[in-house]
Amino acid sequence: MSAIQLWTTVFIVLSFGVYMVIAWRSRVRETEGFYVAGHGVPTVANGAAIGADWMSAASFISMAGLIAFLGYDGSIYLMGWTGGYVLLALLLAPYLRKWGKFTVPEFVGDRYSEPVRSLAAVAAILISFTYVVGQMNGGGIVFSRFLNIDIAYGVMIAAVIIFVYAVLGGMKSITWTQVAQYTVLITAYLIPAVAVAQVMTGIPVPQVSFGQILNGLNELSVQLGLEVFTDPFTSRPMIDIFLVTMALMIGTAGLPHVIIRFYTTRTVRGSRYSAFWALFFIALLYTTAPAVGAFTKFNLLEGVNGTATDNLPAWVENWAATGLVTVNGNADVINSVSNDPAAGADLTVNNDILVLASPEIAGLPAPIVGLVAAGGMAAAMSTAAGLLLVISSAASHDLYFRYFRKTAGDRERLMVGRIAMAAAIAVAVVAGINPPAFVAQVVAFAFGMAAASFFPAIVLGIFWKRCNAVGAGAGMVTGLVLTVGYMLYTLEVFGLQANDHVFGVSPEGIGAVGAVVNVLVAVVVSKMTAPPSRYITEMVEAIRYPAKRLDPAEGGER
Repeated sequence: MSAIQLWTTVFIVLSFGVYMVIAWRSRVRETEGFYVAGHGVPTVANGAAIGADWMSAASFISMAGLIAFLGYDGSIYLMGWTGGYVLLALLLAPYLRKWGKFTVPEFVGDRYSEPVRSLAAVAAILISFTYVVGQMNGGGIVFSRFLNIDIAYGVMIAAVIIFVYAVLGGMKSITWTQVAQYTVLITAYLIPAVAVAQVMTGIPVPQVSFGQILNGLNELSVQLGLEVFTDPFTSRPMIDIFLVTMALMIGTAGLPHVIIRFYTTRTVRGSRYSAFWALFFIALLYTTAPAVGAFTKFNLLEGVNGTATDNLPAWVENWAATGLVTVNGNADVINSVSNDPAAGADLTVNNDILVLASPEIAGLPAPIVGLVAAGGMAAAMSTAAGLLLVISSAASHDLYFRYFRKTAGDRERLMVGRIAMAAAIAVAVVAGINPPAFVAQVVAFAFGMAAASFFPAIVLGIFWKRCNAVGAGAGMVTGLVLTVGYMLYTLEVFGLQANDHVFGVSPEGIGAVGAVVNVLVAVVVSKMTAPPSRYITEMVEAIRYPAKRLDPAEGGER
């Protein structure tokens, strides 16, 4: 066993042990504790848990890699995901928390109708499943490289661990486990970034010092056949940059596994303070990611530029064993680098390895490499657990309890929720072994689906009293079908052939178009059909204005 494998094993075993202890001590037997942690999570802890839930394998493992190869255009992920969180915190979260139910489909059902609730539950399962595929693949990458096992086995191990602690205690267990996971992941992200910044620039503040290497990075990029790092709109058309940023932003505000977090605080005021702390915790990583991308790409290109293929750095051979780095067998010297296997470059590097490989590429000691591996696992597991809870609650609380067993007690509903988790993990393992794209891209697809379905329905439900069930349902179906259909049309999945983008719109950006279509359909159909009842309109006012209290006994029938 190498020093890297030893330290990786130590950090992963220790962190996993902590997660299991927390899960066991936080186990629950009632639905309120399982789904919303009994509304009793302190604001700072909830902020850290939101940060961990938010910063998935896409943020930790893949985002800096995408920024490294997309350059300026990689800012879509920073602007979209961060801006979307601010939008969620200010525009939606306090109102949804005031309503005080377990799930987003439950709000949609109460605001519109039971059929729309069912549609929302199905959409929540679809979105969460797509998202969790990226987390499974991220966990598999960590295990594959650092413990020298096949990615398939790595995905399976990650799935088992996540399932055990998510099933034990639901939201209560997941929340406190995520507080620990945030501590691990942010420590693992910042320590190597600070160390590399100090070595390369003499200034241990990566957010500030990485600007010093950008001119050199631009020159290396051009020499090795890549676009200038700081030039805008080199990888995507301007319209697609706008649409992807918008899809990520409004998709963020509609993600059910993030929204449900604001139900766990004691008060509406607590949800607002949770949002503040979460934004602070998220900013620590998001302001560091561009620096990690730039430093790692610079070290990577400098280390291989003009190097003979039989004399490449050790990290190339280590990662080549995972299949995520490929050396062109016809090349004697590395004169070109790419992240696209179809480009035929001398060296092909998968986006998803850059953060995990950054300590090796920079020549940092083995303990830091092992710490980064543990951080990557913490990021993947924390988000996957939250997503599994959404799938569980949608299947058990919004479908099974409503349509099959209205008399089901807590024990039966929890059992159904846990079975739904197991089924979701089993399918996600298969998809996680063979994902349709990079981790961050898979996650972006989930954001696009949320943008085209949930966000318009929630915003119209809170701020437009005239929106009715028929309009909301028609809008959600139209937006989601358009978005998913376009993704299938442009991606090589399920044996389908990938087709060219229409008007330059990528599958990551189509969610913004789907959201616009959703709103238009919802408005037109609502205007053409009967308005909501007085009870519904008064309920909307009760959500929006803190002084109002809605008495279900008043206001007539729904």
